[in-house]
Amino acid sequence: MIKRIQPRVLAKPQSASARRERALIHGPSHITGRWRFPLSANSRRAQSEHTLTQRQIAGRLCPAVGSCAFYLPIFKTAKKPRAGRTHPDIRTVLRWVRSGKMLAIISNVFRASAQRNGAAVIMSARTYADFTTQATFEIKKCDLFKLDEGPATQVVLTRDEGLQYYRIMQTMRRMELKADQLYKQKIIRGFCHLYDGQEACAVGIETSINLSDHLITAYRAHGYTYTRGGTVKEIMAELTGRRGGIAKGKGGSMHMYCKHFYGGNGIVGAQGQIFETYNMAALWKLPVIFICENNRYGMGTSVERAAASTDYFKRGEFIPGLRVDGMDVLCVREATKFAADHCRSGKGPILMELQTYRYHGHSMSDPGVSYRTREEIQEVRSKSDPISLLKDRMLSNNMASVEELKEIDVEVRKEIEDAAQFATTDPEPPLEDLCNHIFCDMPSLEVRGTNPWAKLKSVS
Repeated sequence: MIKRIQPRVLAKPQSASARRERALIHGPSHITGRWRFPLSANSRRAQSEHTLTQRQIAGRLCPAVGSCAFYLPIFKTAKKPRAGRTHPDIRTVLRWVRSGKMLAIISNVFRASAQRNGAAVIMSARTYADFTTQATFEIKKCDLFKLDEGPATQVVLTRDEGLQYYRIMQTMRRMELKADQLYKQKIIRGFCHLYDGQEACAVGIETSINLSDHLITAYRAHGYTYTRGGTVKEIMAELTGRRGGIAKGKGGSMHMYCKHFYGGNGIVGAQGQIFETYNMAALWKLPVIFICENNRYGMGTSVERAAASTDYFKRGEFIPGLRVDGMDVLCVREATKFAADHCRSGKGPILMELQTYRYHGHSMSDPGVSYRTREEIQEVRSKSDPISLLKDRMLSNNMASVEELKEIDVEVRKEIEDAAQFATTDPEPPLEDLCNHIFCDMPSLEVRGTNPWAKLKSVS
């Protein structure tokens, strides 16, 4: 049976402004054990009548402590502190929560309280041992071209892998949303093509290849720059044209590079060149995976209006192909593993079409709703979002808790905010660095500037 406790104010009265400030930061909170949590204005007027059940107490404590469930007996409110001692304020308590000290404190307080009242304490802590370490999932079958068999449709996901994929995709999503905000504030200038909605493609590909493998992509490059080893700070600083950017502030959105990653490139419309490349790769049996991230629109034109045949995975003609659910990170992962094994075994190139979707327009100059409806975008978000799909799988199979994923969200948001702060305060590169690194391992040379009389120096 769940009984109720009558709260009792133990701390000194607060000024109205202090109460409002603390209520805005922490929300309505209540009294449990020895600590007085600040009351909002609304809850304060009902303070004499307000009571909490044990289950409500646990509900307020569990999310902060981190995946812990408490089953507590009724206990009397604590007496006034002894002389020379004061109760900790809410900020001190929150510091204990973040450091992991809170669990031990709560345990000791309630154990002592129960001993005084003759009640038994039952405490159950949900630890990592309570979670499922791995689970098997059924994924969508790939469409095949010139292949006798395709990737597996039953795949195993471990808890650690799921948490890793979730964090990376959430980081990419938040990074792009922050770039959207900075662009609208005119802090990011020029071309800017965002990747939100397509995160499962980059993450699924990267988890199935090696960092020593070589990768090149088109202009929607922020996500791949991150998965290839770039940091959020470097990417954000590059977007704002700062010296700490991954290309020293001289590449911008479309031209970012890492080791074994040859960038973002602005030109993707060279259809003739891609077919020539298919031909050469097939002739020489090159170990190449060609990937088409089909987000359903070429700039503002839908694929149905632009192509008589939308089976892009068959465009290689003599190259085998796969059509993959690009909104499911597990589908992309398994398809890429299959493609990589195909190439490494000496069978030559392979072509993958990843069916995905971009939430933003083609670029920041495109509102993205003149050639498609808001309802279409919302439907994809609600039914096929790659982050939500992974999250639901993990929660429904007891591979993570809601609180644990929320904690990751908070950490990701902080990382993005810190990176944005760096990207807006880091200095711009000086003019004398403008022409550096034109060539590699070359003596210094003069480069003509915007007119014949302006001379700049290039240093390798």
